[in-house]
Amino acid sequence: MEAANVEIGLCAAWYGPHGALISNDEVAEFVAESGGRLRGVAGADLTRPAQAVRELRRAVEELGFVALRVVPWLWELPPTDRLYYPLYTACVELDIPFCTQVGHTGPLKPSETGRPIPYIDQVALDFPELTIVCGHIGYPWTTEMIAVADKHENVYIDTSAYTARRYPPELVHYLRGRGRGKVLFGTNYPMITPAQALEHLGQLELDEETRESFLSGNAPRVFDL
Repeated sequence: MEAANVEIGLCAAWYGPHGALISNDEVAEFVAESGGRLRGVAGADLTRPAQAVRELRRAVEELGFVALRVVPWLWELPPTDRLYYPLYTACVELDIPFCTQVGHTGPLKPSETGRPIPYIDQVALDFPELTIVCGHIGYPWTTEMIAVADKHENVYIDTSAYTARRYPPELVHYLRGRGRGKVLFGTNYPMITPAQALEHLGQLELDEETRESFLSGNAPRVFDL
């Protein structure tokens, strides 16, 4: 973060069908050790909806977490599955974003759960008050992802897992224009460091206002940082 002049980072828990890969309490420890540089993002066990809601409330109200993140391909359950819906309601009540992954999967798991249409589109229709942050751009369905972000006021795209030189051209075009307030910079540390993610940012030829929104304007607004 220092190397790339990143002031604040989001640190996410990971939960899958076999339990916690990185628990909420572990993330809370990382956040506590960061001197204010990190904010926690909760994970949840979809197979236990009531317990998951209680744990999310604890993470937000007691640990100070700022969002919930669920990775659909880990569960092989699309975001429209009924197991997600109690958590969406809780996110609205807690006034926090729901973060997820769109696009294909790098690991050898089905990619279907990452389609923006119909899944993100339907969730946004069912929960218009829910803020949804869609990570990993949505490739190869980037145009679908842009359409869903345009359609729904509270749907956003983040660029995690991509370096700047790998952004699809349609995303760069969107970022330069009407999507200026809709795209958030992300890294995917430790696989991609902030410095690696930003290395070719100049090649995007963003004007100053767009660059400011992308790097430091949109995320604080969306996550209330």
